[in-house]
Amino acid sequence: MRDDLIQIPKRIKEFREILEISAMDMAKDIGVPFETYGQYESGALDIPISVLYKISSRFGTDTTVLLTGEDPRINTASVCRAGKGIRIERFPGYEFASLAYNFKGRTMEPLLVYLDPGKAPAPPVTHSGQEFNYVIMGSVKVTVDKREYILDQGDSIYFDARLPHAQTAVKGSAQFITIIQE
Repeated sequence: MRDDLIQIPKRIKEFREILEISAMDMAKDIGVPFETYGQYESGALDIPISVLYKISSRFGTDTTVLLTGEDPRINTASVCRAGKGIRIERFPGYEFASLAYNFKGRTMEPLLVYLDPGKAPAPPVTHSGQEFNYVIMGSVKVTVDKREYILDQGDSIYFDARLPHAQTAVKGSAQFITIIQE
């Protein structure tokens, strides 16, 4: 695991301890088994973005603090220059960049997602809220529940994120914008 990614579980553990929340209570509060939470906090298991939202909400802080160790600073307009978003490798072959990480009080999370077809596809995930995907490069297979949709550059999909969903590159590398609203 890259050093910057190892810092995320360390920050979570430090926050939890400062707030005097037991690991057992934390797991219960965010709705995951205690063993899974322990693996998240130790860095043995990748933390889904939806779980990061729940953790930051439980701590009363912004997800950016967990990702970077810094508070977002902007509350009027936050510009993210090309290639400057906070990049996280979610799964091998599924990397995203947070595009509004410096905006305080976000009610949605815009991400630029990079898919590498040479890696195993990411497993389906679920989270609260709704999700929008817009393909900007390549072709993406979006699976929502049991249905598959092939989206090409310029295509989009909007769906209930409580349903199991996954995105994979179809032919070559692909990129899409996803906006998650909790």
